[in-house]
Amino acid sequence: MESALQTVIFISLGAIIGANLRYFVAQYVSRLAGSAFPLGTLLINITASFILGFFLIWTSERVLADPRWHIFFAIGFCATYSTYSSYAFETFSLFEQGRWGFAALNVLLTNVVCFIAVALGAALARSIQRGS
Repeated sequence: MESALQTVIFISLGAIIGANLRYFVAQYVSRLAGSAFPLGTLLINITASFILGFFLIWTSERVLADPRWHIFFAIGFCATYSTYSSYAFETFSLFEQGRWGFAALNVLLTNVVCFIAVALGAALARSIQRGS
């Protein structure tokens, strides 16, 4: 049985990696794409959705992963790599600036594309499992 301290350590290690990766990806995409649309946050949330969909299906349907990996990866890494609060604030900012089209596009893309990304991640995990 895991101790509470071990659980905190696994969550924290995943969170350190996820939060730092989110920061660097957002900075990089912002430099490439500019700031008219929050593309960095969108890309982060899409990739986090894909990764989480893949990981949870991969580890729950075939590979019985050590529960510490779930704590590290799903709770620590993916939860801090993805960024719902930034998405919500950036959408609110677009709305306040009168850029309603971008605000609506951000809501639509984030919800639809992140859902598709989870489904694609899950499908990839299942496809790999069938092949092995």
